[in-house]
Amino acid sequence: MVSPTVDLLKSELPLEQESAVLGEDGETGLVLVDIINGFCTVGAGNLAPREHNEQISSMVEESSRLGRLFCDKKWPVLAFLDSHQPDKPEDPYPPHCITGTDESNLVPALRWIEKEPNVTIRRKDCYDGYLGSFESDGSNVFVDWVKKNQIKTMLVVGICTDICVLDFVCSTLSARNLGFLKPLKDVVVYSRGCATFDVPLHVARNTKGAMAHPQELMHHVGLYMAKERGAKIVDQLWLDGKEAP
Repeated sequence: MVSPTVDLLKSELPLEQESAVLGEDGETGLVLVDIINGFCTVGAGNLAPREHNEQISSMVEESSRLGRLFCDKKWPVLAFLDSHQPDKPEDPYPPHCITGTDESNLVPALRWIEKEPNVTIRRKDCYDGYLGSFESDGSNVFVDWVKKNQIKTMLVVGICTDICVLDFVCSTLSARNLGFLKPLKDVVVYSRGCATFDVPLHVARNTKGAMAHPQELMHHVGLYMAKERGAKIVDQLWLDGKEAP
């Protein structure tokens, strides 16, 4: 049930969503953000859901269908996987998605993409996939992916809407505006393919170091902030005159 607070927020910060047509405005690339066990699979780690979560499950399902669509058409896909070294904490969060553990691996519904020739996998050690794509020589895997595939429209899905998805989208939009990501034109966030986690206020109050994080409210805020930065927020995708995927 959506709380009166969320309803009030949405009335004060209304989010008008659009539809997007895939494949007609130049090259389209799909970015999957952190759809891994440590954030999506029940009981898989410190930041994984403790029980079935409908928003997260729906996100995984939508993202998996999109992944299949893009792979069938041989369109470019980039998957970010949160992967941390044990001696490099990411405050304020507890240790999570440590490199080499199953937490940092794709969820079972998406493991198949690792063998697809059109898919690039990037393990990152920070919230922001753009920053997490830099190599020691100064090159950037994400920037190279955009330029190599001549991507003009980028479709983004994943978790968390208000953290890793938002950080990546904001950095990408800034880089695009500065001319670092030519020929990228549009950054599209598919709201039904995004999710975030849920920490109700009463749980946070009884958990040392925890902050309240109401799922539906923060999901809305993440989408709103992405649109405010210049992303297109869509809740419907079309391909060949039909709804996709």
